[in-house]
Amino acid sequence: MKKHFGRGGALAGAGLLCGLGALAFGVVLRAQPGPPPQKDMTVDAPMRKEVIAAVIANLDRSYVFPDKAAAMDARLRAGLQRGEFDDADSAERFAERLTSTLREESHDAHLEVRYFEHAVPPQAPGGEPSAREKAEETAQQQRFNFGVESVGRLHGNLGYIDVHQFGRLPGAAERYAAAMNLLADTSALIVDLRRCGGGDPDAVMAFASYLFDQPTHLNDVYWREENRTEQRWTQAKVAGRRYGQARKVYLLTSSDTFSGCEDLAYALKNNRRATLVGETTGGGAHAGDPHRLSAHFMMFVPSGRPINPVTHTDWEGVGVAPDVPASADDALDIAQVAALKAVLATEADAEWKAKLQQRLDELK
Repeated sequence: MKKHFGRGGALAGAGLLCGLGALAFGVVLRAQPGPPPQKDMTVDAPMRKEVIAAVIANLDRSYVFPDKAAAMDARLRAGLQRGEFDDADSAERFAERLTSTLREESHDAHLEVRYFEHAVPPQAPGGEPSAREKAEETAQQQRFNFGVESVGRLHGNLGYIDVHQFGRLPGAAERYAAAMNLLADTSALIVDLRRCGGGDPDAVMAFASYLFDQPTHLNDVYWREENRTEQRWTQAKVAGRRYGQARKVYLLTSSDTFSGCEDLAYALKNNRRATLVGETTGGGAHAGDPHRLSAHFMMFVPSGRPINPVTHTDWEGVGVAPDVPASADDALDIAQVAALKAVLATEADAEWKAKLQQRLDELK
């Protein structure tokens, strides 16, 4: 089963994917409008008990930290016994209450319970989505260009790529190849992650592979369910033109930069491959899957945690701190200034150097 990094809010896309498994977590981009309003439904005591039992079972089986799973189990059981959920007779309110309870106990922003008006059928045996579900997800990804919002050149021959999500392969890989071909001759690269909410860890590695000259060990992921650690290296070959390590890379971050997008930022920062400009990121390191709880409820369960080969830890709860702290609104200008200064320091062409200086003066 394929895992993902991203906000639990990505469960909003699970309704169209039904069997779901590994699909829904990566499909909802932060830039797109929220899901349409649903018709709420009434939940009674037996239904609340059923859903809470399913939440507990999924936490016990899959949650990345067994001790925290046990604490959440105890909290839910005690709350149920004390009648804390008795007034949550609305499905929407009940899902929100469960989400807040889980997050209060775990401080894990990935945990989320969602209600769906249209019944979510049981997952197919083996966890594989149907052909229809795959087609629906692909269509959804295509609408948002697999997370690549825009690509272009800024004044001074600086490359710019705005990533809102690391979408599914191979569609995302095709976009990265096209983007890197377009930006291949730029003097420096700015990667905008300020509105980037997560995505497919394989896509993160595919993107990062363009920024290194040879396979590089970035982050490992420990998966609790399989009790295994997956090593994650950049690829030896890429489809487009490799950007390489000689030119500077700047990553723009905000407090909304989350999960899979933090994965890239954390790895590049600790490998000294990029300069981070902006705000400390959201602090969601865990990866996992959506799980069906009942016909109308699902939850996202984080089951994997990154282990960085440099720091031997991750960014869960603390975020990734920028190298150059700045407001998210100012980050792009600040990164351009830094990039232009670096290019100017080695530029030999007097005419081009004057144009670079003019642009630098404009930004200042």
